[in-house]
Amino acid sequence: MPESKSHKRAKRQAAGPRGTTEKPLRGGGRLDALTRGGRRATEVERSGTPARIQEAVRRLNRSGAAERVLQVPQTDLQKATDIAKKSSTASMTVKNLGGTKANRVKK
Repeated sequence: MPESKSHKRAKRQAAGPRGTTEKPLRGGGRLDALTRGGRRATEVERSGTPARIQEAVRRLNRSGAAERVLQVPQTDLQKATDIAKKSSTASMTVKNLGGTKANRVKK
């Protein structure tokens, strides 16, 4: 299934001017965006299904980046925060696609 324009735009913006999108992870899978130095890993999940959000959290956990960011639509922000609290092995930030609201999840 092809990506939506808003998903591509969010990935490019998260990667920054010199970062990469669709970065392969060890053991399979791809990370949506990684900044140039590999400090911040970002997953953009536009679907509100808990299974997909949980998969995105797993990919962030495997990324090894110092900062982990999960971006979801505003309506799914609380749901994604709850899922991240339950299944995260590392601290991360859950924010809306516009970047105006963010929730910090401790490990």
